[in-house]
Amino acid sequence: MQKLLYAKRLGSAIPLAVLAVMVLFAMGVALLGLGLDSRTYSVRTASDITARCAADSGLAMALFEMNKKLQTMPWNDSTLPKATDVSLPYCDAVYSYEVSGELGGGYVITSLGESGHARRTVRATIELKGLFDNAVLTKANLIMKSGTLIDGYNSLDVLDTSSDADIATQNTSDSSIILNAGVVLNGDVRVGIGGNPETAVKDLGATIAGLKYAATEKEPLPEIAAPASLFYMGTAITAKGSTVTISPADSGTYTGIDLKTTGLPGVLTVSGGDVELHITGDIEVGQSCQIIVKEGASLTLYVDGDIHCRENSGINTENAAKQAETLKLYATGEDAQYFDIKASSEWIGTIYAPNADVTLYANGDAYGAIVANSFEFKAGGSYHYDRALKKVAVEDEGVRFVVKRWQEE
Repeated sequence: MQKLLYAKRLGSAIPLAVLAVMVLFAMGVALLGLGLDSRTYSVRTASDITARCAADSGLAMALFEMNKKLQTMPWNDSTLPKATDVSLPYCDAVYSYEVSGELGGGYVITSLGESGHARRTVRATIELKGLFDNAVLTKANLIMKSGTLIDGYNSLDVLDTSSDADIATQNTSDSSIILNAGVVLNGDVRVGIGGNPETAVKDLGATIAGLKYAATEKEPLPEIAAPASLFYMGTAITAKGSTVTISPADSGTYTGIDLKTTGLPGVLTVSGGDVELHITGDIEVGQSCQIIVKEGASLTLYVDGDIHCRENSGINTENAAKQAETLKLYATGEDAQYFDIKASSEWIGTIYAPNADVTLYANGDAYGAIVANSFEFKAGGSYHYDRALKKVAVEDEGVRFVVKRWQEE
């Protein structure tokens, strides 16, 4: 009897064991499938991310090649940058890119990244950007005098009524920007990457129509060199108690500009068209002396030394449309420079001097844009940014291509 019961128990255990094995097998298969799916998903995700990185790399390289192409003049867009299956370092991904379009209608970069079976495409529209996207941009301090109105206008379009004008510094220190009492800014104020705008901007009773914020990237400040085509004249331009007139035929490289008063003021007049001067030394505008850019003319100065404007002197532009490009000053020295700029009435012009400390004093309003190491505005009037400076051409100084908008496809 006992043997019979034992046999029955033994017989019933076998199906249970088989059932348990089948359940465990099913669970194992399910877990194995789940692991395989997870592995496949992670591999696919990693490939997607790598392909996207490759596409972005192709976009960056195409933009680099377009800016490199800008260094060769005259501009020719009959052949635009293109590459196929370029390997991305340290992985098995490749990228291909192509630039299409033309100067009048704009350029588009299409970049394809591939990693394994993953393919990602990014497309970007690029545009030209010049040196003067801000009313004022400094590397260090920026000071605006009390009661200054900072706004914008467009010297090339009288129908453009926008008055936006932004000011910025790349500095993050406390009081990098000082806006004295009564300053009115019709735009934004920006401080350096990681800076605190509440401490970097010292607001002494100013009105800011826009935002105060910190930059997310550092704006490049390219070095500008005088054109090699400006022949060396071996002398300075001098006017001592007299008036000297120069025209486009006098463009060249001079050791300095020296204007002095000897009973009568020394005056340098620019007329007859576009004049370019490379000054290897200093510009001295003595007491009551003047540099005058006449209507219909323009003056571009590449200055290796300093600019000193003495009492009652000035650098003046006769331009009814207030076109800032009529007078362009570039600091091209290897060492730190100082520009002390005065105007006997209103100031019209641009200053690009990222390694120079600039002060500006005019008896009237100032029109244009300024890039400097530090800048202090001491003029008797207000400061107006010429937004026509945003419209640039491939032959302009310091111009570069930037991404205007992009999308992933």
